[in-house]
Amino acid sequence: MPEGDTIYRAATVLRRALAGRLISGFRSDVPQVTLAAARTPVLGRTVSAVEAKGKHLFIRFGDAPDDPVLRSHLGMQGSWHIYRPGEPWQRPERQARVVIETDRFVVPCFNAPTLELRTGRELAADPQLAALGPDAIADGFDAAEAARRLRARPDLAIGIAILDQRALAGVGNVFKSELLFIRRLSPFQRVAELDDAQLQDLVEEAHRQLVANRGGGARVTRPGAPRHQTLWIYGRAGKPCRVCGTIIRLRRQGDGGRTTYFCPSCQAAPPDRGRSAP
Repeated sequence: MPEGDTIYRAATVLRRALAGRLISGFRSDVPQVTLAAARTPVLGRTVSAVEAKGKHLFIRFGDAPDDPVLRSHLGMQGSWHIYRPGEPWQRPERQARVVIETDRFVVPCFNAPTLELRTGRELAADPQLAALGPDAIADGFDAAEAARRLRARPDLAIGIAILDQRALAGVGNVFKSELLFIRRLSPFQRVAELDDAQLQDLVEEAHRQLVANRGGGARVTRPGAPRHQTLWIYGRAGKPCRVCGTIIRLRRQGDGGRTTYFCPSCQAAPPDRGRSAP
């Protein structure tokens, strides 16, 4: 699933292609988007902004509260592409959920599970979007607020809590495993077992890592490492830890069975903290 750095980069590229451009074509196979576009047409409008927050991407067609905004969440398989008019597409057109056209570019979104066209006013009133936590990739990231929101989930394992977008927006499975390894925290410790300094260090590390990866290229949490060795732990189950040599393990965590990679030695829970949460 794309994480905050991927969505940030997608928004940056889409902004270069679309911002300030007049929309000459707009179509979708999503019924809600089609109906909303019939009520509040997108054609003839100008893209005023392309924004990312956590794992959500917003394309704004005007600045007024009642102007339409397209929100996408890419899930596991979704992606945005940019083509010149007439250029062959890399994916079948039937997989395009929405297509935006200007005089210079054709911009389809493929396989996104969530696409909706709503007014800016409607999005501002959406309780789920309003509940999103501080965006870890943003320059104005509020680390203290993110730590406070994590602290409000004392019974969750930290490997589950850090994926809660209402606490900290933008962290997904890759960064979860990498961040917890870097800070030498067991993914299975309950939030209540971590002290304030550990939580603060963790959310600040999230900000550092996502900001460091928002420029493009391969994701890197080991600066200076050889190509294909740029991550500490993610995807390395059965291989030796890059620090201590212990074999990396994988466990499923949470209701969704999300994968968690960890080093049993580097990330062992302190013995005086009791049994860790599953």
